[in-house]
Amino acid sequence: MARNKHPEETVNLILDVAFRLFMEKGYEHTSIQDIIDHLGGLSKGAIYHHFKSKEDILIAVTDRMTAESNQMLGMIRDRLGLKGKEKLKTIFKESISRPVQNDIFKVAPNFHNNPKLLFNLLHDTIDNAAPDYILPIIKQGISDGSIKTEYPEQLAELILLVANVWMNPMIFNSSEEESYRKFMVFGQMLQGFGLDIVDGEILKRLKELTAIYQMKK
Repeated sequence: MARNKHPEETVNLILDVAFRLFMEKGYEHTSIQDIIDHLGGLSKGAIYHHFKSKEDILIAVTDRMTAESNQMLGMIRDRLGLKGKEKLKTIFKESISRPVQNDIFKVAPNFHNNPKLLFNLLHDTIDNAAPDYILPIIKQGISDGSIKTEYPEQLAELILLVANVWMNPMIFNSSEEESYRKFMVFGQMLQGFGLDIVDGEILKRLKELTAIYQMKK
């Protein structure tokens, strides 16, 4: 049955099944065979025709989950009527407040055992997220006077590397208390640049996401 589907439908079927299994069993405890067993006759060869590995499937699942949110972040970046600092706070708050983040933290793998995923995260942060979303906002903030820095490109990368890597419990397996301390230092660092954007609501949400990740282990 699955073999007769168009390629796009086959890929969507694989991703639907993989996402459900990652949610139910966790990424590490889901095998390619588990995915095959729930595909209604799709062969292992058919899966490997579209994906090279289970990690590639996870990347595709995550990309699909975040595609809509990236569009939303772009809309905030381009929104009129907000200064650069206000946009930066809004884009940071919206990025962690999305319900899809709960799903991402539930299915997240251990990055220690997945160097390829860690590399992809670093690559996306430096080559895509920082220049596409954060840098334009910082440049606007410089123009409107709400952000002061002589190094906008480096500040954009620093903010996202700290937020996406150093504060990421999926990489350093931080406890809720450890994560909270990192969040506080992150807020103090931003204040040093005049960016008082980490408030109590954001801190509470970051602790929630850490707790979700800790519960899955």
